[in-house]
Amino acid sequence: MIGGSLGADTLNKCVTGGLDRLDREDLQVIWQCGGSYRQEAEEIIGESGVSNIRVVPFISRMDRAYGAADVIVSRAGAITISELCLVGKPVILVPSPNVAEDHQTRNAEALVSKKAAIMVPDKMAVKHLVNKMLQLLDDEVQRSELSKNIQKLGISDASRRIAGEVMKLVDRK
Repeated sequence: MIGGSLGADTLNKCVTGGLDRLDREDLQVIWQCGGSYRQEAEEIIGESGVSNIRVVPFISRMDRAYGAADVIVSRAGAITISELCLVGKPVILVPSPNVAEDHQTRNAEALVSKKAAIMVPDKMAVKHLVNKMLQLLDDEVQRSELSKNIQKLGISDASRRIAGEVMKLVDRK
């Protein structure tokens, strides 16, 4: 579960509220909780005795975290969405409601409309996210469809395209 560089309170509440369910499942969870929540998260996990959740305040090697994941749960910022399209893993997006013009919801809806992601609105996440995640982990057909569809949206040569457009602008002057 990835809540961005600072973590995400809603995702943190989802993990802590779903500890019993997550503990009963045969899975490993990487919980990127944010630096300000690290101590509390580690205490909660330590006191719970749950051993299949790894708490990290920040993930500097997202490539490795993405590579290890069967399902990715994340916020829906533009850069994250572009990364997820290239990674091609099944994704559950929980858009942050605390952003300008609710743009994360629009980002998530764009993927959902192409059957490339699942969206759980922030206000419904604490109640439904863990169940959605476990359902997706149990549904190989849906995971495969989401992976296939999100990969179609990836632009692997974006930096070359941007540089090309910049060069066109420079040539015009």
